[in-house]
Amino acid sequence: MKAVDLLKKAIGIRKDVDSFSKRVPENVSIWYYVIHDPQALIGLIIIALFIVWSIVEGSLQIIGGYLKDPALGWILLPHNPLAPPNAALSLKPPSLSYLFGTNLEGEDILSRILYAAPKDATAAFLVVGLAILFGGLLGTVAGYFGGWLDEALMRITDAFLAIPGLILAIALSILIGPGYYSVLIALTIVWWPIYARLFRGQTLTIKYRGYVEVSRLFGESSLKIIFKHVFPNAIDPVVAYAALDFGTVILTYSTLAFLGIGVQPPYPEWGAMASNGLSFFPGVWWYTLFPSLTILLVVISFILLGDRLQDIISGRLTY
Repeated sequence: MKAVDLLKKAIGIRKDVDSFSKRVPENVSIWYYVIHDPQALIGLIIIALFIVWSIVEGSLQIIGGYLKDPALGWILLPHNPLAPPNAALSLKPPSLSYLFGTNLEGEDILSRILYAAPKDATAAFLVVGLAILFGGLLGTVAGYFGGWLDEALMRITDAFLAIPGLILAIALSILIGPGYYSVLIALTIVWWPIYARLFRGQTLTIKYRGYVEVSRLFGESSLKIIFKHVFPNAIDPVVAYAALDFGTVILTYSTLAFLGIGVQPPYPEWGAMASNGLSFFPGVWWYTLFPSLTILLVVISFILLGDRLQDIISGRLTY
């Protein structure tokens, strides 16, 4: 009888507790609230344009590299972002020919911003994705099994969290070596403990729910319960935090590039472009302003969308 009661309880509460349906009407998508919120909608549009452009431009760069024809990488851009230095075009102000002006080497700033977008997008989604996968699994395992395993994993997590993220990222990037991939590795190491903590907290609640207890009574293995029931349901509340985190990763990635860590010249990167133009500011204001505004626009867009998703998931709806 106990197993039957637990099964009924599990069927009755699973969808209500472990998804957005408890807080959002069943027949209304969460995107309904996003679309009807002006700030969130603006953020969503900018993010969508950023992602679409990054996919298109990144694909052209990959194809161009595979075919040994780098010109494919800038076929959609106004100018060649990797053009040889041209003193005649150096530090030209914004005009119809160069909307964002040119840098010290005479390269078009707009073209370089657009060319660098795929790497920034890849950094954000790869770092957050790997952090959710690695940190989420560790946090779920720690929370589910508890005991000495939980204690050991959480102490390791706390050790990473005790060090300021930017300082740890700088140290790891220098230790691994300069380059794009070293920065991605460093940022992933910095980010996974945050998600380990988030998933552990969710797991501590989920593992005592009816449907998990029923799965145990039916003889399902702990591994199957974790991957089938606990981890998928723990990830729902993390979605909004991850949306906010995309912007934070881009900001941190750009900060490392600003400090000279990451993508190396002649390839452009938003943070490095802002850094290179800083010494010419305010006389040559466009050199550092437009790359900085690009970073700010993308980061704020993720914040606007992520903040609204948090309101929806937590039930703080204003409609």
